[in-house]
Amino acid sequence: MTCARTQGFLAKKKIESRATVNAKKETLGPKDLPALLGQVDHVYAAKGKRVEHLDFRAGRPDAETLKRLMIGPSGNLRAPTFRVGRTLIVGFDEATYRKLLG
Repeated sequence: MTCARTQGFLAKKKIESRATVNAKKETLGPKDLPALLGQVDHVYAAKGKRVEHLDFRAGRPDAETLKRLMIGPSGNLRAPTFRVGRTLIVGFDEATYRKLLG
């Protein structure tokens, strides 16, 4: 459901992705987080109505915090997840999308 809402938001704003990965076919788990997070300065993680912002330039949270925010009940990276420059967005929150994507 949230992936469909993300796709709808991106289509409405005429934003195209460079690459799309099917999270069911290409899973990323906790062991993949260091490589993924090595490419970003900010993480916005939306869970329900709560959005947490992590600024890696100010310091990195512990592995358990990252796992809690980014890994779903299946043990894989939560979807939708996408990167915009050096910012990683996990989950769907329309207000966050508007703020970061215009």
